[in-house]
Amino acid sequence: MSLKVPKANSLQLFKEGYKHLQGIDEALLRNIQAVSELSDLVRTSFGPNGRNKLVINHLGNLFVTSDAATIIREIEVVHPAAKLLVMASQSQEAEMGDATNLVIILAGELLKKAENLIIMGLHPNDVLQGYELACAKALAELEHLSTSTLPSPLTLKSLQTAIRPVISSKQYGNEEPLSKLVAEAAMIVMPSKPASFDVDNVRVVKILGGSFSQ
Repeated sequence: MSLKVPKANSLQLFKEGYKHLQGIDEALLRNIQAVSELSDLVRTSFGPNGRNKLVINHLGNLFVTSDAATIIREIEVVHPAAKLLVMASQSQEAEMGDATNLVIILAGELLKKAENLIIMGLHPNDVLQGYELACAKALAELEHLSTSTLPSPLTLKSLQTAIRPVISSKQYGNEEPLSKLVAEAAMIVMPSKPASFDVDNVRVVKILGGSFSQ
């Protein structure tokens, strides 16, 4: 003889305030809207002429910066879809050290275009397949769009030319002298095989003193 176990009237699986959204209008378009808002937040800070943002984090610390990596690290992003984009930009920063803002802006624009297609009635899987085809085509075309290549072995002038755009995005106006100094330092410590260079060996030290012009 088996006993019937009584069941609870309301089974609470998730914490209070949990919401379940489904469908195009409730879930999909809201996710796109959240990512678009994050993209619009850092869009005006893109490039060497990007504007600074005044950010106050949860600890009350104040930051004035145009660096997208710093902005998204200090703000509290709680939306799941926007968090995925933050993780993607952090992966870009960890792997390449730059172009975090480009990742967020590009993803935001792709989703905005996808939103229009979905509203027109196209299925999200069809949009995804189209983006995958476009990605493969873009990667194939990039190989033919190269305007310059670094010689082997590296020279001081070629290395300075390569790193100048990266420095200009953070220190606009000082890219010429800074790129020369960075290139000279890199050439001194560069191993015979540059691909085996470990970036963890680079140490940044802040020394009190005068301005860069001095």
